[in-house]
Parts: sequence; C-alpha cells; structure tokens
Amino acid sequence: MTTPFDSTSATYAGETLEQVSLDSLKLKLDANGLIPCVVQQQGTGEVLMVAWMSEESLRLTMETGTTWFWSRSRQELWNKGATSGNMQQVKQLLIDCDADTLVAVVDSPGPACHTGHRSCFFRSL
Repeated sequence: MTTPFDSTSATYAGETLEQVSLDSLKLKLDANGLIPCVVQQQGTGEVLMVAWMSEESLRLTMETGTTWFWSRSRQELWNKGATSGNMQQVKQLLIDCDADTLVAVVDSPGPACHTGHRSCFFRSL
C-alpha cells in the first residue's frame, strides 16, 4: 500500500529506520482490537496526544495521510480535526519493536486537545 506521507524518512531518534509493510507485521491489538498511538509534532517532538487505533483507522490514516482513531467513548471512527479544522497531516508512522504501539509524527496546525490546549499533556503532577 502506498501512503500520501513520507514512509521512507531515513531516521528517527538518531537511528536508521527499518522499512516494514503492514502486511508483514502481526499487530498486537488489545482485547478490543485496538492499539495505542502516540501523536508527536514534527520538528519539536512535543507529544500532542495519545489515542487508540483500530485496524480500520490505521488503514484510513495510511490511505489519507491524516490521523484517524477509534473513539472508545463514542464507539466510532473519527478523523482528528475534521470538525475543528485542525487536521493532523501524518509525516511518519512508526511502530515499536513489539508491534503493540504506534507513533504518528504529524504536522498539527492547532490545538490537539479537545479542551483547546495545544497538547493533551498540559497538567503537571
């Protein structure tokens, strides 16, 4: 499957990336068929949010180049920013060594949090 974003960027965190296909991986989904996805701003590295992806939302993300997630509260797919206009453009999509967590490196033009904050991580313990 070809993607509208750069799936061939050479490095992340100073290491050369190994290119893999979704078909070659056995995703480790939870009991609800979901996998967590950390969303990170390209260039700054800020963690904007963590959301859940289903196989369908992952496929839509790869096809459209924008982030799609599964809403556990609403039990439906959602295209992040489709309502607010702050759509996240995917620049890289990474999977960890255990195939149980994703990182979406994005260009996010506005707030990522439903509260209006830039990041969902605006509170400190």
